[in-house]
Amino acid sequence: PSVLTGLKAMYKKTLRPLEEAYLFHKFFHPLLRDSDIDAKPIVMLTGQYSTGKTSFIKYLLQRDFPGIRIGPEPTTDRFVAIMHGEDERIVPGNALVMQADKPFTGLTKFGGGFLTRLEC
Repeated sequence: PSVLTGLKAMYKKTLRPLEEAYLFHKFFHPLLRDSDIDAKPIVMLTGQYSTGKTSFIKYLLQRDFPGIRIGPEPTTDRFVAIMHGEDERIVPGNALVMQADKPFTGLTKFGGGFLTRLEC
């Protein structure tokens, strides 16, 4: 078995029952799903408008990506998750958090206002 398989089994057998017994998922973080453990690491870039965040991502990818907007005035007024996939497309935040195979289901707690400004 792989390390991830062992980690999932340990979580389900040892840690998850404690989280459920003490209602950890009610006040801090939702219970983990397999997709949370299988997910690749996530890097978050934050900063003021027009400081080069989008240009930096473009540089790392060595190409444009769906929804890219670069300009001297504030252009990115939303939260953008960029993931590798078979095709290039934009997935709205409301749809993104409903996909159990993605590690974004926990973002539902931030409400519809946030989700309308989220895309992947």
